Formats: sequence, structure tokens, C-alpha cells
Amino acid sequence: MCVRGAVGPEHLALAREAIDANLADPSPRVKRASAGDDGAFVEDFCNWQRLPAMRRFIESSGVAAIAAALMGSRTVRLYHDHVLVKEPGTRQRTPWHQDQPYYNVDGRQNVSMWLPVDPVPRHSTLEFVAGSHRGEWFMPRTFLDDQAKWFPEGTLAELPDVDGRPGDFDILGWQLEPGDAVFFHMLTLHAAGGVPGPHRRRVLSVRFLGDDVTHAPRPWTTSPPFDGLVEELPAGAPMDHPLFPILWSTAAS
Repeated sequence: MCVRGAVGPEHLALAREAIDANLADPSPRVKRASAGDDGAFVEDFCNWQRLPAMRRFIESSGVAAIAAALMGSRTVRLYHDHVLVKEPGTRQRTPWHQDQPYYNVDGRQNVSMWLPVDPVPRHSTLEFVAGSHRGEWFMPRTFLDDQAKWFPEGTLAELPDVDGRPGDFDILGWQLEPGDAVFFHMLTLHAAGGVPGPHRRRVLSVRFLGDDVTHAPRPWTTSPPFDGLVEELPAGAPMDHPLFPILWSTAAS
């Protein structure tokens, strides 16, 4: 779902401040997801506890209330923040994938928000295969070298060839202005274009968990990792932990 004007000027400025602060002081989890001299696609995760602007945006912008309505959930927990920046000249596409297979959670009540602080033309935006969140889990792979570093080879279905057979799929995507946001289920197949030329694409993504989500420890390092969580939160337990604070509830609304 595309929500036009989801965030007003004050909170858009906070999101921009949070992204720029993250770029100036990245965490140990930072990744470069582009190869060679093809611009720079930079990702970082889980910085809300150390970056005040990030925390203020997450807690006060109102996006958790939108997430509650979309999930049909009585509570909304923060899962994590995710900064995604494609600098000018980053031609590399983000390949088709689902998010949930990379994670350590099970459950249907979840939603991700993707908020750009720069204008995003249609050819550079996030695209989705409509209805794919109702289907099966697909094999998660590394973006640069297509390696199965999570579920073992053969245990999940391989991704369909969306780029090779685009006419077989209902593909959605929107040109976005700063303050617009896209919300999507963590099992939705999605991809994104590059940013050729002088354009820059700074995005703050926030992931939310609803009532039915539970901890699903994995025998591998998830993306993002939550080191030591398995000792504090048993498998199948609700995500009741300080790392995942409640941002919205029917009792408080």
C-alpha cells in the first residue's frame, strides 16, 4: 500500500537527520550491497537505541498507528530500523526477494514501512508482486553473489523469474515524493531499481510486529542478527523483550 503524505515535514526532517547521522557513524552491522565502482548501496540496521533522531521518528511520527491498521493488530512492536541508501550512479538493482526468510520471527501480523527522504522516480522505486505475501516462502540469498547463507539449499522453493517473465505477474510500484511511504507484508516479493545519473535515494525503513508474531530462533546468523536473544527469549515466545518495545496499543490509543 502506498500512503501519500504519511509523514509530515517535521517528522520527515527527523527521518533525514536519522539517516544522515547513521551514514556519518555507521554501526558494526553496516553493509555495502553494491559491487565494484557501481555507485554505493549502503545498508545499516538496528540503530534506534543509539541515534536520538531515529528513536524520535519511530516513536512520534505516527507510522506505528498506520502499521496497526494494516495488520489488524491490538499492539505494534518495533522489530528493527533499516537504513538503505543508494548513492548517485548506483545502477545495481536490488533483486527480487522476501524479507521474512532472513529473519528470526514467525507470524502473519507484520508490516514493513519504506520511507524515502528524496524523490524516487518510478524506475528506481520499490516494486512488488501483488498477492505474493499469501504464498510460499522462497529461498533467501545474498544480493551480490546469490549464496544460500540461511536456509540450506533445497529446503525452500526457488524464486520465480519475475524479471524474465514480467507479464506473468501483477507488479506494483509508485513514483514517490519525500513523505510518501510504502507499507508491505514481510513475505511480499519485492525488488528495486538502481539510481542512475545524479540522483540519490535515501530511505528509512521500519519493521513492525503484531499480536501473533513469535520468536523463531535459527541455527544461522539472521539478517539482522540479534546476538544472545535465544538465551533470553524461547522459541515460540511472543516478542516481549526490550529490543522490541511496544510503539502502539489499543489500550493507549
